[in-house]
Amino acid sequence: MQRWRGLTDLPGGWGRCVVTIGVFDGVHRGHQVLIDRTVATAAELGVPSVVLTFDPHPSEVLRPGSHPAQLTTLRRKADLVEQRGVDVFCVLPFTPELSRLEPDEFVHEILVDKLHAAAVIVGENFTFGRKAAGDVETLERLGKRFGFTAQGATLQGTALPGGAREAEEITYSSTYVRSCIDAGDVVAAADALGRPHRLDGIVVRGDGRGHDLGYPTANLSPPRFAAIPADGVYACWFVRAGGGRLPAAVSVGTNPTFSGRERTVEAFVLDVDEDFYGQQVSLDFVGRIRGQITFDGPDALVEQIADDVERTRRLLGTA
Repeated sequence: MQRWRGLTDLPGGWGRCVVTIGVFDGVHRGHQVLIDRTVATAAELGVPSVVLTFDPHPSEVLRPGSHPAQLTTLRRKADLVEQRGVDVFCVLPFTPELSRLEPDEFVHEILVDKLHAAAVIVGENFTFGRKAAGDVETLERLGKRFGFTAQGATLQGTALPGGAREAEEITYSSTYVRSCIDAGDVVAAADALGRPHRLDGIVVRGDGRGHDLGYPTANLSPPRFAAIPADGVYACWFVRAGGGRLPAAVSVGTNPTFSGRERTVEAFVLDVDEDFYGQQVSLDFVGRIRGQITFDGPDALVEQIADDVERTRRLLGTA
């Protein structure tokens, strides 16, 4: 898959293509419907498929300080898109100038002059252009003028087997996934994403308290705006950048037993005695063990951690 930043250096001889447009944060199961349809349509027409996304998030440019919690980093988003067979992942820098383009200007300058779109596939609630004045109907009208087809798709998928809503058609959204993560319901989030929610970051030095308790932790420093689950203890897979995963009990919170104030993400990696300091790692959240609790002292905390570890093993199937 080709990865482009902007549209200034398109390959020579670039012809027609099929484009899908959106932020695609999370690349959840609704997004996957759009992407798969784009890939299939491109294959039928014998042209490349293009995912056109934006960075930074449009909300942050239009309303500074309103950036939503980020479900996927840009690199992770590109990797997930590539797995679905897309030919080109194009990141369009979202600037105030871009936000001021009228819908017909956006279509003409981006989709027609630059990308030579033969077909455009978007979510049925897609809006674009200055003050979000354009919608699917606008795209269809402009497509007739400029020679491309446009269609709006419902962001639906079937609930994963075993879930409470199995066999239902559910409309997914990034907002819904964020609400699940914010509530600590990582199982519902995984159902909507089609995989566990992943938190990326670099392991940094902590205060060493976990080591003193007999449970040394890898302290994760996530990217700015990262979607971090509600305070509590979770069963996770600890994934190294080079590949391979290890079971881990992960604590998210402020360490109230020790009067902590700063919110941290600490992973106790099971059955491994290793210093992960400085490594780029990821946490895949599989299930929530419990909420955050204030204990009377270290002894009670250690007893609870031992129970958390055993429950983590059972949840991950490593007991």
